[in-house]
Amino acid sequence: MIYETIVTTADRDGTPHIAPMGVRFEEGFAILAPFRPSATLDNVIATKSAVINFTTDVRVFAGCVTGIERDWPTRAASVVAGVRLADTLAHTELRLDELFDDETRPVLRMACVHRETHAPFGGFNRAQAAVVEGAILVSRLFMLPPEKVDSEIDYLRIAIEKTAGDAERIAWSWLLQAIERHRMTHLSDPGISR
Repeated sequence: MIYETIVTTADRDGTPHIAPMGVRFEEGFAILAPFRPSATLDNVIATKSAVINFTTDVRVFAGCVTGIERDWPTRAASVVAGVRLADTLAHTELRLDELFDDETRPVLRMACVHRETHAPFGGFNRAQAAVVEGAILVSRLFMLPPEKVDSEIDYLRIAIEKTAGDAERIAWSWLLQAIERHRMTHLSDPGISR
């Protein structure tokens, strides 16, 4: 099972990096598999640590994948050399146990060394799930045909229209802007293939 989370890391100078990332848990370890190039990967190699943030604020997912908003407030982690989101429901701090190197997608086996809960989980919202799915879609625009993107967006829009609050509507608008920006770039540059 893969959980969609926000992974926070810091470089050796303490500069935070925030990235949406699917995480698996196996035998008490968190498994991260970032694609190269990756600031998350570089930071984990440098500091041997990362933090998994469990949040329902889908603006973080949408903001990071679209580049519209990447500077979310962070706080120092409690145990590892890193940061966590300031506004997160819970977080798990990780220490690098083993690195399985790969040219494309190294696998990081991370030991869970500290957990904290900061706020109660209020329940699922279909619009939040739609934004997370939309963010994954936006992260793959370079490899999906426009018809597939349009079909998925049309379906996800139903949940947005029926159940979204202000945060979900803002995140959704960022995703739509990113799709439009991607299409304008590709239509205006004949050297870029669709």
